[in-house]
Formats: sequence, structure tokens, C-alpha cells
Amino acid sequence: MKNNLSDLSELVNKLGRDQVVAYPTEAVYGLGCDPDSETAVRALLALKLRPWTKGLILVAAEYRQLLPYIDDSALTHPQMERIMSNWPGPVTWVMPARPETSRYLTGQFSTLAVRVSAFEPVRRLCLAFGKPLVSTSANLSGREPARTAAEVRLQFGNDFPLMDGNVEGRLNPSEIRDALTGTLIRQG
Repeated sequence: MKNNLSDLSELVNKLGRDQVVAYPTEAVYGLGCDPDSETAVRALLALKLRPWTKGLILVAAEYRQLLPYIDDSALTHPQMERIMSNWPGPVTWVMPARPETSRYLTGQFSTLAVRVSAFEPVRRLCLAFGKPLVSTSANLSGREPARTAAEVRLQFGNDFPLMDGNVEGRLNPSEIRDALTGTLIRQG
């Protein structure tokens, strides 16, 4: 099927051409794009009707994929241990961003929300693409996040590029915590 991209190379090709794609995550379908492409990030923000000032989440297969975007030297050893004890997994950490990290990713903040996923479809996609993806829930503003490929199609159309598959089954999107303080920002 033209709208079911089970071929990972085809999905990676679309990401490399500044397109937004949908893929299953731990709880909902996510919308993702190349974090280094301002064109792609702006397209994702426009699709979601999301203001750039809110910032975005990056999801990665491995911690090293996040290093070009975050400044982990600003964190203490105990803070890093706390983060690593939750990764890979469904916890997103808000970490200090590198000064050169795009404002389209950080929004109005000097931090960036990042997650190393343990969910195999996300890991495969990030590894095949060779870097993390911008990750936000697959839904139009004001609508419920899509939990199935069929719901993605209902909101974004039959030709929207997506990785078909089931979400992992978690009820809530990832928990979000502040890396410096450990404070809970969003319950998972």
C-alpha cells in the first residue's frame, strides 16, 4: 500500500527529503522529522498548528545520537546517573541544550526535551535514519492523539507517510522530568 510504509528505507528517504512521517511509539503514534532540517521542523509545526515557542521532543535509539543537541557537561554525575537509570525507556528528560541547537527545537527555552526509547520500531527508525527524530503526538490541534495507523489516516489523509504497526500499549505519553532537579513536568 502506498500509505503503509513498512519499508524502512522508504521512510528514511522521506525523512531525508524534509518530510514529516508518522510512526508508532510507546503510547500513541508520533509525528517525526529531521531535527536538522528547519524546513521539516517548520512543516511539522504548521501541520500541528503548534507555536515554535513551546519547543519539541527528540527521540533517539541511543544516547550518543542526542549529543549534538544537548550539553550534558552542565549536568552532575548524580544527575546523569538518574537520567541513565531511566533509559532506554518512556521517560523524557529536559536537558540543557547546546547553544547552536535550533530554536525551532528548543522553543523559547535554553533546554531540550529528549528521550532514548526502548520501543523497537522507534529504535529501528532512528538507527536507520542515523540520528534522532523530532517526536510529537500525531494529532491535529485540539484532537486526540492517534493510537492506530487508521486514526493517523483519518486526521492526516490516506497518503500521509507512516510506519504501520501497533503502539506499545502504554496509556499515557512519556513522562517528562527536569534533568537538573528531577522535578516531574508531565505525568506519564
